[in-house]
Amino acid sequence: MIKKANLFEQLPKPAAEENFETLLETPCLQLERIISQAHATTPGEWFDQDRPEWVVLLQGSACLQIENELEPILLKPGDYLLLPSHLRHRVEWTDPEQPTIWLALHVG
Repeated sequence: MIKKANLFEQLPKPAAEENFETLLETPCLQLERIISQAHATTPGEWFDQDRPEWVVLLQGSACLQIENELEPILLKPGDYLLLPSHLRHRVEWTDPEQPTIWLALHVG
């Protein structure tokens, strides 16, 4: 049976942690909806993932920092980027005024 859903509905209440919801998973990919509000990666920590990750920001705003890059990457709705595997990165901040909604596609 086909089930309809909406990326902007059934948003969790703001919480201390980001919310990760797997929307689709196969042996080759994982698609997640991520909800952030006033979140940041813990100081001194970096994401270092085994698989490439394509992300698109749908709502809100965010700032990513790539290790050894001087300029952070500011994201607004519609912005997307590919983070190659093992590219160390962190979330500096997400919008404190509204939920930031991301789609993240992990491939491989």
